[in-house]
Amino acid sequence: MTPREEFSIEESEFELKLLQSVAVGIVNACVDVVISGVKLLQALGLSPGSGRDHAVLHSRSDLEEAFVYFMGKGAAAERFFSDKETFHDIAQTASKFPGAQVLLCGPIGPKLHELLDDNVFVPPESLQEVDEFHLILEYLAGEEWGPFKAPHANRFIFSHDLSNGAMNMLEVFVSSLEEFQPDLVVLSGLHMMEGQSKELQRKRLLEVVTSISDIPTGIPIHLELASMTNRELMSSIVHQVFPAVTSLGLNEQELLFLSQSASGPHASLSSWDGVPDVGMVSDILFWILKEHGRSKTRSSDLTRIHFHTLVYHILATVDGHWANQLAAVAAGARVAGTQACATETIDASRVSLRAPQEFMTSHSESGSRIVLNPNKPVVEWHREGITFHFTPVLVCKDPIRTVGLGDAISAEGLFYSEAHPD
Repeated sequence: MTPREEFSIEESEFELKLLQSVAVGIVNACVDVVISGVKLLQALGLSPGSGRDHAVLHSRSDLEEAFVYFMGKGAAAERFFSDKETFHDIAQTASKFPGAQVLLCGPIGPKLHELLDDNVFVPPESLQEVDEFHLILEYLAGEEWGPFKAPHANRFIFSHDLSNGAMNMLEVFVSSLEEFQPDLVVLSGLHMMEGQSKELQRKRLLEVVTSISDIPTGIPIHLELASMTNRELMSSIVHQVFPAVTSLGLNEQELLFLSQSASGPHASLSSWDGVPDVGMVSDILFWILKEHGRSKTRSSDLTRIHFHTLVYHILATVDGHWANQLAAVAAGARVAGTQACATETIDASRVSLRAPQEFMTSHSESGSRIVLNPNKPVVEWHREGITFHFTPVLVCKDPIRTVGLGDAISAEGLFYSEAHPD
């Protein structure tokens, strides 16, 4: 069967929920320079050695080791580069490299301001004299460098970004919300604090929670997570920030690292072996909402998590707080295929179905076995007041884009979601 025959969601099934205005903050406004990772590292005179992860990059050799480590796994990652001068030299080489793309991905420098659409309102207080640059090294599925071969396309991001890391625009962003009056607030960039001292991390994290509490009641707040290595910081985010937000968006690496950092289910698992096990993912999502989400005995606002990995998505919601979940999770899966292939609609000849055809809904308890029905690809199940919606993703065979897919997925899912007012 063709992918289109196996995975069919009609347009009529999508119920459109219009958002008139969305405020995006707190941090992580930057200029993204997108380039072939292998070609850039070759231009820097580097050769593939032994792959090795680094929590912080201190040198070009650290960059080479971390890049090939994640390229060999086909996994996305993001790291802070500590040496300002070395990062500047690499950024200069990257920005002048043939084929490099500059994309908009806070602190608004002149280049970023130039890239913004006229409809994007920028508070004057957030303008600054210089831009923050993030370098995004892409690789293709099957691309080889030395002994390393990427199982599928992805990207490795690194930066020396101090403005976003210190969340300099935090207060400016929150103070502008009263006048802007958004229907939704989207926060991101907490991972950027990994480049800061522990003292500053603790101080700013408390100020994040205080600022979020100043956002008018009734406005949903979505937090998008990103790749991290600091378990103490992640644990603090889980315990302090999660109860203050309404919704989360994250991928498989962020989910497992979160569980490892906060002693959640399957925390002993060092990494996913291929496609993340649906039952294990479901267990962790359930634990997050049960331990840190809304309940009769807990004042947390968290009621929704949109999990996305390459071949499937899961939307987990606390019962009674959200509607339109089927359309939301399907829309997120659809945009993953169109964004990666850079097409307006799904082209069946350019995508493949790689999701598990059957799976267990839990490994922590006696979950049920699900067998996918091609005619109804969105599967629903329930567990102690939490509803799960699972859908396969039609994966682009030869991606044109690897940057910003998670953001697009979460944004599309939010666009179709309907939050019930308290």
